[in-house]
Amino acid sequence: MGQYGPPIAVGILAGTLARLFLLRVDFRQYPSYPQAYATHLFLGFIAAAVGAVAVPALVSRNFQAATFLILAAQQFREVREMERRSLSQLEETELVARGTAYIEGIAKVFEARNYLAMICALVSSALAYSAGRWGGLFPWLAGGAGGLLSLLLLEQVMRGEKLGDYARIRIAPLSFRGADLYVGEIFLANVGRAEAREVYLRAGLGAILEPVDLNARATLAHPGQRQAIAHDVAAILGVRKDADEPEFTPLVRLHHPTGRLGLVIVPLARDEDALVEALRRIPVIEGAKRKPLAAGSGRLAARRGL
Repeated sequence: MGQYGPPIAVGILAGTLARLFLLRVDFRQYPSYPQAYATHLFLGFIAAAVGAVAVPALVSRNFQAATFLILAAQQFREVREMERRSLSQLEETELVARGTAYIEGIAKVFEARNYLAMICALVSSALAYSAGRWGGLFPWLAGGAGGLLSLLLLEQVMRGEKLGDYARIRIAPLSFRGADLYVGEIFLANVGRAEAREVYLRAGLGAILEPVDLNARATLAHPGQRQAIAHDVAAILGVRKDADEPEFTPLVRLHHPTGRLGLVIVPLARDEDALVEALRRIPVIEGAKRKPLAAGSGRLAARRGL
């Protein structure tokens, strides 16, 4: 491949390593290992190859190849559909569902990460080609440095916000008023069986999430965000329920007068500190974000304490 060999090789390597770095099997156990893990790594390799070949194609004025690369990049939109379809089919097997808003957010993330791998490969390939005039190891060093810096920069830009940025979180006691379950002053549910009420009082945990401003209040009120909170808490702490025990499903309810959220869960291990830390790290869903303070009427409502 002559002068184009090192730029293409270092671009593919940098882009594939970037996708590997971004692909983490986290506490939610998605993607699964090794099947989905291998699938996303292979797609990352393809994205890296597309980005790495773009620079030589343009430099050599092979515009047909460049057009083909653009068409190939558009195919990565199918990644979002693949993830959405896969997770939607798994919803029926979840003890605590993710919800459609969370599924859409995950699908968008996996699509975007393939583009990040492509950009890292493109930057790495371009710098390696520019350093090719010095020969030796310069193309490899320049390409590797460019890929690393672009990955770090893009990760910072793409890093999502966490629930701890939107809410003050505190543990609150659970109590019953007759058969009605409360966390603090927030009503959660009616629990009919006396045995279930005993389980909640003995092993349950409750928390209150207080939004930091009007933007956070509108975001936390989103049903999709609340379902995501319930799912992630159950995934991290575990939950004492079976498919035929809906009364022990984790609940996140909105307190309309204050905008606070009340949460209850019966975890496998009753650990208050673990619950608070888990809540702080839950991602804020992109589709749930609301910014009423960006509008004049929203700022007026905030000044009036609405």
